[in-house]
Amino acid sequence: MAQGSGLVVLAEDDPAVTELVRLYLTRDGFTVQAYADGSHALQAVLTHRPVAVVLDIGLPGLDGIEVCRRLRARGDRTPVLFVTARDDEVDRVLGLELGADDYVTKPFSPRELVARVHAVLRRTQPVDAERLTLGPVTVDVPGRRVWVSDRPVHLTATEFDLLTHLLRTPGRVWQREELLAAVWGYADAGSRTVDVHVAQLRAKLGPDAPLRTVRGVGYAADDAASGAEQGGRGGAGQGGTGGADEQGREGADQQEQGGADRDGQRSPDQRGRGRL
Repeated sequence: MAQGSGLVVLAEDDPAVTELVRLYLTRDGFTVQAYADGSHALQAVLTHRPVAVVLDIGLPGLDGIEVCRRLRARGDRTPVLFVTARDDEVDRVLGLELGADDYVTKPFSPRELVARVHAVLRRTQPVDAERLTLGPVTVDVPGRRVWVSDRPVHLTATEFDLLTHLLRTPGRVWQREELLAAVWGYADAGSRTVDVHVAQLRAKLGPDAPLRTVRGVGYAADDAASGAEQGGRGGAGQGGTGGADEQGREGADQQEQGGADRDGQRSPDQRGRGRL
């Protein structure tokens, strides 16, 4: 694994977890500033401009979700990785468009957390000049900007990466596991992560979203899907209902798959893995 560099702000109120994470991040070349409450962590991010933030959700004072919300409200796009102690908090994070980039659940491997930080930083590095267009959607890859016709669309880092990956291969159907590996950097995070992000993309791009669902398989970028898929879901992306509709639809898709997905349960290996 490549060595890291730069400052990481760690917000964690458990001293043992703090020292363990600090040790592994420091070993990998990062500088770490740790805070035990959300207010001080928020101020540190705004003052010191770190390369990434690791946020425990259950912080005293301002919790991690509120810290992230306030950062994004200020236009601060510093990559954020959430740490959560409960699976129900994962649902909370996935259900909110906070602009967080990843999450891990306790107990977690500190090596995995460091790997996640590296993955987030790779995804946010500038790339060569590239502009992608499919139907009314245009993506300025190096500028990380998106338009539908002339309307600018604001996406989270993960939503942008997912859209860009699909637009680079129009017409190709990507399985959920392939998207997890290509966009998130690992293939065992659970397919609901992909489904939630596709739903959020459709909600933001509106009825012209060139995204096609292949039931029981995955997704493709397809200009022919513009309007048709949105209309079939009763106007996903309008009135804020697209995410719920897509999750219900994909829940039916996942029942066609074997193993834990058929039972609607997460396997033990899936706990602690996922990305927003």
